[in-house]
Amino acid sequence: MKMTRICKLAFMIMAVSGLCLGGCANSKQARSVDIGNAGILGDYSMLGEGNEDEAIRIYKNAHANWPGYLKIIIDPVIFQTPENASEKYVADLKKIATEFFNRLHEQLGQDYQLVTEPGPGTIRLQTALFNAKEKSVGRTVLSSVVPIGVGISVLKDAATGKPTAVGEISIEAKITDTRNGELLAAGIDRRVGQKYSSGTFDSWAEANEATDYWAKRVRFMLCKGRGGAGCIAP
Repeated sequence: MKMTRICKLAFMIMAVSGLCLGGCANSKQARSVDIGNAGILGDYSMLGEGNEDEAIRIYKNAHANWPGYLKIIIDPVIFQTPENASEKYVADLKKIATEFFNRLHEQLGQDYQLVTEPGPGTIRLQTALFNAKEKSVGRTVLSSVVPIGVGISVLKDAATGKPTAVGEISIEAKITDTRNGELLAAGIDRRVGQKYSSGTFDSWAEANEATDYWAKRVRFMLCKGRGGAGCIAP
């Protein structure tokens, strides 16, 4: 009888997981992020805590004239690799960085003229990815369908903001004026995996969704800075 109840519970959890394969988000914002890890911001002391709809740590230049910028330079995405990283890890991260670069072009190209040379009315976006960790696919599936595993995952999520066996990735980003190098905005953010997601069998699903989210978030932030109408939140 007890075994029957456990089996029914496991079946229900599997059913919920199956529903999420079609539409649950793969990533969510974490509760904390390492400061100064990627090193592209230089001075991290100016960063303050972001609001719920912003990066975890953020800086906004109160004097930035966002409506005055019509062009943007998007630098190639930098990515940090740990020591003794495997060739596969480096290749995977390079692919993620390249796809992020393309997503930034796709999003920001809708509002700005994409250029490669500094000039009047031109901003530069620099980004760096770090602390990228793959999802442990087999372990994630196991802890998603076995009641005991679910309990452990829920407890860890409540304590740390990150469920067991899921992936994560962090970003540093800054926007400067190309004429004088003035810092206009900067931020550090981190996104971690959800226990039930549409990318259950993709070890880099969280990283890919996070970069897609960040590309849309940058566009949204710039749209709000310009006072644009119909800014689309990610």
